[in-house]
Amino acid sequence: MFSLDRDYMREALTLAAKARPISPPNPSVGCVIVRDGSILGEGFTQKVGSDHAEIQAIKDAAANGYDVKGATVYVTLEPCSHYGRTPPCALRLIKEQVARVVVACLDPNPLVAGRGVEMLRQAGITVDVGLLQKEAWQMNAGFMTRMTENRPWVRAKVAMSLDGFTALTNGESQWITGPEAREDGRRYRCEAGAILTGVGTVLADNPSLTARVDGKLQSRQPLKVLVDSHLRVNPENHFFDEGQTLVVCAKEDLEKSQRLREKGAEILSLSGENGRVDLQALLKELARREVNEVHVEAGATLTGEMVRLGLVDELLCYIAPKILGQGRSAFDLPPLQSLSDCETWTTVQTSQVGEDVRIILRKRK
Repeated sequence: MFSLDRDYMREALTLAAKARPISPPNPSVGCVIVRDGSILGEGFTQKVGSDHAEIQAIKDAAANGYDVKGATVYVTLEPCSHYGRTPPCALRLIKEQVARVVVACLDPNPLVAGRGVEMLRQAGITVDVGLLQKEAWQMNAGFMTRMTENRPWVRAKVAMSLDGFTALTNGESQWITGPEAREDGRRYRCEAGAILTGVGTVLADNPSLTARVDGKLQSRQPLKVLVDSHLRVNPENHFFDEGQTLVVCAKEDLEKSQRLREKGAEILSLSGENGRVDLQALLKELARREVNEVHVEAGATLTGEMVRLGLVDELLCYIAPKILGQGRSAFDLPPLQSLSDCETWTTVQTSQVGEDVRIILRKRK
């Protein structure tokens, strides 16, 4: 493939990133349509039930005064081939008589899984697959993981001092990191299908855990999930003020459950070991509800347990240039007997955010 193909696909990936706050549970896809070295139209996935990226790009081309016959289409995920909430994009590309389609990544959805590419090829359209495939996969890591492993992609956010503490020994934690880091962290909420926290965090900090950008409540609010084994949460907590809420317990108490239902909460009982919530079953249930990404904002107990169980795919760490000396650890984990026993993560990105440093790490495979 030509070097320009890579440039156009990078533009499609940039467009796909714009879809991340609005497209879930659909994947975030970008599309660029080109003919004779000129971009005719661009698009990205809209909210669920609305246009996919290819349709947006075709409409954009029409608005610019172009038809797309004979054009090349760059799309970050295989065009769909089935009737779902919208008609198949592959059929629309065939109808528009495009000449070539460059696909970054095949769609692992069993309803597609190569059928979109095959449909295009049978119609005489040239199809190339695999350009910037790794980047395209990572753009939709949650969707890909849900389709291939029947679970969401799990990201755990941690804000800590240089010496690894998230709070003072007395519990004070507001604020270890600066306002820029806190605002940056809230943007990750907007891309998630669910925000997961524990009852200790809700009781201690009384967070609302809403998806906001620059203080503005976003139109699509992720499902808020509270792990509360014994239903200790106060129904008056801000957690219940906005959006859909799911409270997950180990054993349901009818009286406590009723008070929470009156606040609009759904109650789910998932009993695990030692009277705790079965976290693996919870992730499977969230996948069943079409949640692609779970964003964890919890204390050391829940975050540590998820790490211990191998349920966390990505760590989003904000490190403040502060030394506390003593405090509460970011992860409540059992002691190791040897350094060779520790789990090692791969650093994939390091950035300065205000006075703090943001480090993104992924599980080493």
